[in-house]
Amino acid sequence: MDEIEIPQYFICPISLQIMKDPVTAVTGITYDRESIEQWLKTAKDTICPVTKQVLPSGSCLTPNHTLRRLIQAWSTENASGGIDRVPTPKSPLCKSRLLKVIRELEVPGLYVNALKKLQVLAKDNSKFMEEAGVPKAMVLLLIRCCNQSKTIGVEQALRILYLTWTPSGEIKAAVNENHRIIDCLTWIQGCDIANPVVVKTLAMQVLKRVIEAANTRLLEKLKPEFMEEMLRVLKLKFSQQATKSALQILIQVCLWGRNRSKIVQANAMFELVELELEKPEKNITELIFNLLAHLCSCADGRAEFLSHAGSIAMVAKRILRVSPATDDQAVHILSLISKNAATKEVLSEMLRVGAVTKLCMVIQADCSTYLKQKAREVLRLHSNLWNNSPCIAVYLLTRYQR
Repeated sequence: MDEIEIPQYFICPISLQIMKDPVTAVTGITYDRESIEQWLKTAKDTICPVTKQVLPSGSCLTPNHTLRRLIQAWSTENASGGIDRVPTPKSPLCKSRLLKVIRELEVPGLYVNALKKLQVLAKDNSKFMEEAGVPKAMVLLLIRCCNQSKTIGVEQALRILYLTWTPSGEIKAAVNENHRIIDCLTWIQGCDIANPVVVKTLAMQVLKRVIEAANTRLLEKLKPEFMEEMLRVLKLKFSQQATKSALQILIQVCLWGRNRSKIVQANAMFELVELELEKPEKNITELIFNLLAHLCSCADGRAEFLSHAGSIAMVAKRILRVSPATDDQAVHILSLISKNAATKEVLSEMLRVGAVTKLCMVIQADCSTYLKQKAREVLRLHSNLWNNSPCIAVYLLTRYQR
């Protein structure tokens, strides 16, 4: 390769390597695309590295197809000398072209075709499209569809928004400035829409990201109808991913304002216990127990939990059978119940359905010290009632100092 003379005009002025994707700046100088784009991204001033002339903001880099073909032909001829053939690069996405497509979204007769173009581009240009404002454009389009009760283009808009979403300040601002997006994504769940399982699952995945990006003020203003719709998704179980997203959303929002009470009032406890009794997958069980623990931290949540005849038995049965995360939340739930709702009937129920026995087993099992201590505290709290029962091995309670 050292003996082969490389034509000087094949060399990028920045990298000093053979150009793979030569592009020409408005100053007339040709560079390798990767090198000049990196230069423009990191340089303090957007100037041409060779001429030192200022490059106008947003100026396009024009592909030099003739030079690329010459380089490819030359590299093929010299392949035996160790020169790697230069592959044909993918056509880059021009910002001006992208902005033109975004503007077409606002034209009733053009927006469906514009969505098709953006969906194709989103697969390989998500970062560039995010920087160009595509996610915000999708948010505004979805809100417009909701306001007009139109479902045409909703699936494509959701998919583009999902593909181009990044945890940036721009998308957070778009969500908090256009809070109707939450109502819109909730509205989709009740729509009669083509390809319903895919579209509604996608809407739940996007809604999860929207909730993560929303500010506290927006989360505190969520309506009871929002909680009811999330629980309806859990009840319908139209997809595993939608169920998971709905649980993650409820866990996120229950930390703010009166949302915990709103979730309880929407009959969440009954739906969660019923869902868990169907023995879902491990990750769903962990989310259910996480949410149950949050809701049991308030009085109305504990009351609703205990109103279900199988709630304590279900919690007891899952201990030491699913995962350490589930054990942690399950013992926490029993602790909340035994400390704050310990009527004689409830304590007898805990004994009868095996919850007390499971707490004894936790002390003996290969669990974390923290969890053992928590189980021991519950057992000590009501040992006068439970210690005399033939249903458990008494030595498990007496072998530890009180």
